[in-house]
Amino acid sequence: MMPISAIGASSRSKPLRQGFTLVELLVVITVIGVAATAVVLSAPDPRPTIAVEGERLAARLIMARDEAILGNHSVAAIIDARGYAFQSFDGAEWQSLTGSLKAASWPEGVSADQVSRVVFDPTGASEPAEIRLVKDNRSVSVNVDGAGEVSLAP
Repeated sequence: MMPISAIGASSRSKPLRQGFTLVELLVVITVIGVAATAVVLSAPDPRPTIAVEGERLAARLIMARDEAILGNHSVAAIIDARGYAFQSFDGAEWQSLTGSLKAASWPEGVSADQVSRVVFDPTGASEPAEIRLVKDNRSVSVNVDGAGEVSLAP
């Protein structure tokens, strides 16, 4: 006697389907490809842009100004084609700063177009200066005004 299922049909009336059809596999591969493309196109470039480097330098200059005010001593930033460094004046000589104001090198392809020295006095004031950073024919200027305020300009 042949077994009957709960709905009354024979269990051998339909052959079992095993595996996937070629069309189903192609649809799944296409969906995965579209999703992977969307992820790759939306991922940020891991190399910093010139604007990011300008913002980083501006932030470090603001920190140097704050250090000059809070420490009640002059702080200088020396910027050249290779990178930048910070020094403080203890009344007798200039000494390199460490910690968050330690020397840093520019990432590959970034350089300053001229050597600059920006000195913040204990009140935070400075001589006006413009530091122009260049990378791949793009540039950004970091400006310091007489009051020691730091700003960016494209």
